[in-house]
Parts: sequence; C-alpha cells; structure tokens
Amino acid sequence: MSKDNSGNLMIAFVVGALTGAAVALLFAPASGEETREYLGQKAREGRDKAREAVEQGREYYQRQRDNVTNAVDRGREAFQQARERGDQV
Repeated sequence: MSKDNSGNLMIAFVVGALTGAAVALLFAPASGEETREYLGQKAREGRDKAREAVEQGREYYQRQRDNVTNAVDRGREAFQQARERGDQV
C-alpha cells in the first residue's frame, strides 16, 4: 500500500461502513434491541479494523524510517571513503 493511499483507504472504509449500516437499517427493519445489537457489533468491527489499520500504518512508518536511516548511513560511509581517497592522492 502506498503512503498516499493509506488515508484515503481509511476514509473509504469509514464511509462504506456507515453507508452499509444505513442501508441495512432501511431495508431490514428490526426491533430496537436487535438494531442496537447490530450497530454495536458493527461498531466493534469498525474499531477492530481501525486498530488494524493504525498498526499497519505504524509498521509501514517504521519500515520507511529504517530505510531512510540505512540510506543516510550508507551515504555517510560512501562520503567518508571518497574523502579518504581524496586525501591519499
């Protein structure tokens, strides 16, 4: 998943979940207790998916941070080696 799409994916998920809940209530009316139970279940599912998305975002951030750190370290080493070779000439 690209970094630009992660926020859009979360927004799409939330909008889809709310739309699905609204359609379900309109086309399959149930008793108040059943409706509350259904909405509670969907809210828990949404919360779990949001937590999973946050965790995936954290993991992605950490991987990218590690990649940048490694690239900077390699660049620093290459610069040092080039400088040392220049001093030897």
